[in-house]
Amino acid sequence: MTAMAAGQFLALRRSLLTHGAERDLLTLFDSAMEADAVIAHALNDVDCRSDLATHPLASWVFTRASTHMIAWALTGAAPAAVPPATVEPPRRRGPSRDSPLLPPALLERFHTHMRRCAELADHAGEPGALLRRQALYLCSYDPAPDTHTWLADLRSRRPLHLSHAAWSPQWADARSVATSLTRYGELDVLHSFIERAMGDDAGETANLNYWAHWLGLDRSPYPDDSFMAQRSPHRWEAGPLLRGFADRLDPALGCVDLNVHSVWALIASRPGLLSADPQLASELRRRVTILLDGSQISPQARRELEAVHYGLKLSSP
Repeated sequence: MTAMAAGQFLALRRSLLTHGAERDLLTLFDSAMEADAVIAHALNDVDCRSDLATHPLASWVFTRASTHMIAWALTGAAPAAVPPATVEPPRRRGPSRDSPLLPPALLERFHTHMRRCAELADHAGEPGALLRRQALYLCSYDPAPDTHTWLADLRSRRPLHLSHAAWSPQWADARSVATSLTRYGELDVLHSFIERAMGDDAGETANLNYWAHWLGLDRSPYPDDSFMAQRSPHRWEAGPLLRGFADRLDPALGCVDLNVHSVWALIASRPGLLSADPQLASELRRRVTILLDGSQISPQARRELEAVHYGLKLSSP
């Protein structure tokens, strides 16, 4: 589809809709084509010989839908945005695949490319910041036994020296590294990031802006991460963002402490948010209780959840 003329693509999309295609799937075409472009670029330029500035990940901030589309080909796990099939799909002649999972040889090519791009972008400094961050995040899906060590080594080249005076691209990079390392059970980096990079208004603003874009609530495209520092109350709404956080209050998630902090910060910044949606408040109360009854969260996350729990009590009718 990425090779189709725009008019033909629009005609195809209309035709699929009139023939009963899933509407929710049709809205994912853009994300799917963005994912295909990244995968094709990686497989065709495994050594990163082309200009880094032309890389699909270098000048477009990807959302969760697009990133998880790429991950679908790396892990076989369908993105949450893809609705379950409502009918049994017709079987073609011969065997057909259930997912776009790349075969082992192509997976190795993809991950080799991403590592090489992350390293080259690291040497490029600030002009390579977005490519480094996004390539590094995709590298965390690499099942190779040395991936954890490689990620930790790349992190050590850029220690966390974040200023509370101003936002910088290092903030987004440090956040991405911290969340990536949780895949390997390394939580200290995430806890350090929450404590040192989200203890002021600038950090909290950047985090909520990041979440709104990542979850698709801020639909504006961005060429770099600087939008995270911008204060604009009209780009996204707090209610949908809080709903997007609800299912992330899950003790099984490695980033649950970051999710807890994000919920706490959003509620603290939007007085009256909990009373605006009683059904959402009920779901949050259930999830908060599960987390407080368990032992999976950090002491800071527990304090923040207790504050959220108290706010939920006050907001209940």
